[in-house]
Amino acid sequence: MTEDRRSRVDGARTRAVILRESVAMATIDGLEGLSIGNLAKAAGMSKSGVYAHFGSKQDLQLATVEEAGRIFREEVVAPALVAPAGVGQLVALCDAFCEHLRRRAFPGGCFFAGAALEMGTRPGPVKDRVAAFQGALMELIRQFADTAIAQHELAADEKPELVAFEVNGIILAADTTYVLHDDPGVLEVARHVIRRRLGVS
Repeated sequence: MTEDRRSRVDGARTRAVILRESVAMATIDGLEGLSIGNLAKAAGMSKSGVYAHFGSKQDLQLATVEEAGRIFREEVVAPALVAPAGVGQLVALCDAFCEHLRRRAFPGGCFFAGAALEMGTRPGPVKDRVAAFQGALMELIRQFADTAIAQHELAADEKPELVAFEVNGIILAADTTYVLHDDPGVLEVARHVIRRRLGVS
């Protein structure tokens, strides 16, 4: 490996470490609460070392949202995509989300649940990025519901967008209650509610 390539690889690894810490911190302190100083301490780096990877606080916030999205897609969306189409995907999404919470992927629960509330009244690129992720997730859930209706797994008069709203509401309620009370039983309740709503055992 050439010196230049080794330097790029090391830089990418360092950036990945910083962003993982940044996502975790944002679930506790919020995106606005991110600071180069606290992030450097958490990552075991100097402030200048962290600052070299991001030109501004907004750059750091945007990169943090992107990293959180990558992790969410890997841990929650990917298992649903390979599940049986329709209701199976809706159930798999809920189960993967609950597992994401149970494992404490991040100390403050779902990154996007917190980020949506925090950035909802702050117009700008960071809010737009969070909203785009949430919109894409809702559309994916709607597609799963649409398939379930087409396959007669859900009633013909069901509205995919309403099913998506309900499913999203259930997993958000699971996140809020789990983080607030640190009670794994809440996640089992969420799994049960999802299955009952979708008519599966």
